[in-house]
Amino acid sequence: MTQNNFSQLPFHLAQFADNPEPRCPVLLLLDNSASMGGNKIQELNTGLQHFKNDLASDPLAAARCEIAIVSFGPVREVMDFTAAQDFVPPYLNAEEATPLGAAVLHGLQMLQRRKDVIRNAGIGLYRPWIFLITDGEPTDDWQQAAAEIKKGEASKAFAFFSVGVQGADITVLKQLSTREPLTLSGLKFRELFQWLSASLKSVSQSTPGDRVPLSSPAGWSEV
Repeated sequence: MTQNNFSQLPFHLAQFADNPEPRCPVLLLLDNSASMGGNKIQELNTGLQHFKNDLASDPLAAARCEIAIVSFGPVREVMDFTAAQDFVPPYLNAEEATPLGAAVLHGLQMLQRRKDVIRNAGIGLYRPWIFLITDGEPTDDWQQAAAEIKKGEASKAFAFFSVGVQGADITVLKQLSTREPLTLSGLKFRELFQWLSASLKSVSQSTPGDRVPLSSPAGWSEV
């Protein structure tokens, strides 16, 4: 009995057989340290659910965007890159310290592996997004992470965005990347993720490599 072409494909290529659309990897680096307890972590979890629903409402964005999540407090690979249409938001609990530097480096390794898989499959690749959300001061060495972020931004390997929740050390966030950090107004995680999903919808409607203007984050960000 002969196998069909799909069953003969290596696993890392078979995943593209049903969906050959270009991909936009989106890495979420989410602080779940002890200081994120109470309403902060609850609103973050609620925001993730709205993010999933918003992306799923746009068939093109759902097919082209891939979501991965690394939480830190401690560093944990919560979810590897998954098509937005299959994305199931996790429920995060506030736990320990704030190893931001280690989380960034772990996430960058994940992203590089995923980019290699996409390119080796001959699939189009949008510039990936990395989205960091934190409310505290790093409890580990973050300087190496900052150097890697700046190197990646300079080579256009990814676009890095940082969001400081109430209590975040904005001075450190400013040193992580050349891109100015954003400060969350109150606990407007839902509005933040609505902006993120709307931006990704715009990106997914473009051609990889195109410059895409983003809407202002007014309404959830303090500037």
